[in-house]
Amino acid sequence: MAGKATGMRIGAVLLLSSVLAACGGGGGSSPSGTEFENLTAEQIYRQGEVKLETGKRPADALVYFQEIERLYPYTEYAKRALIMQAFVLHKTKKYEEARAAAQRYLDFYPGDEDAAYAQYLLALSYYDQIEDVGRDQGLTYQALQAMRDVIELYPDSEYAQSAVLKFDLAFDHLAAKEMEIGRYYLKRKNYTAALNRFRSVVQDFQTTTHTAEALYRIVECYLALGFEEEAQTAAAILGYNYQSSPFYQDAFNLLKGRGLAPEAKGNSWLAKIYRQMIRGEWL
Repeated sequence: MAGKATGMRIGAVLLLSSVLAACGGGGGSSPSGTEFENLTAEQIYRQGEVKLETGKRPADALVYFQEIERLYPYTEYAKRALIMQAFVLHKTKKYEEARAAAQRYLDFYPGDEDAAYAQYLLALSYYDQIEDVGRDQGLTYQALQAMRDVIELYPDSEYAQSAVLKFDLAFDHLAAKEMEIGRYYLKRKNYTAALNRFRSVVQDFQTTTHTAEALYRIVECYLALGFEEEAQTAAAILGYNYQSSPFYQDAFNLLKGRGLAPEAKGNSWLAKIYRQMIRGEWL
């Protein structure tokens, strides 16, 4: 299975470290450049693994894997060392460098068994940088694309399921950003700008957890603007899909206060969504 070898190697490091430590391989300071040259690729690699597991700073292991590439390029251990560089750099939150190492692995060894893991590490380096909702979401879009690459290029790998989960969470994160901006405009009675954000959630992020609230906010905006048919239609969609949601009851009460009820009317963009979602009329 793609990537399984790397997972097993990393998982076995603790056991390996105890064996090597008993042979005098762990706990000491890093060899100098000259001392590295007196070691084989395998020896450097094993000491790097020990350093990674037994050292207080994972970054101390990085030099071992980098030296293998320098001293023994194009070898099997150089290939392993490159994926371990990406792993250590991600673990130490050096995300840009982790992406660069993972991308180099994909460029050099696109058909290797650990290519799926490299792609997943690259995606994680974006995903783990996603900030709270109030920040710029450029990295979120990049995380979505990178996770999609894992899912589409390596659907049978052990990382695909995790990528699907993280893709959904990042997608929800983007919808949350749209909602935050929409509420900002709504609070300031800039109803048109608010509508654009809530409409984006309904049209582009229907599968997220924010759709019910977005429909309710649309009811609020349209009532404030005097577009009663659009407000009724939004409430009808809300009632059909989220009748148990408190947002539907709030929308129903808003309409009732004006002598209105949830009902699909007119030929607005919401009416088209209603016909598509409820009636199955796509043409």
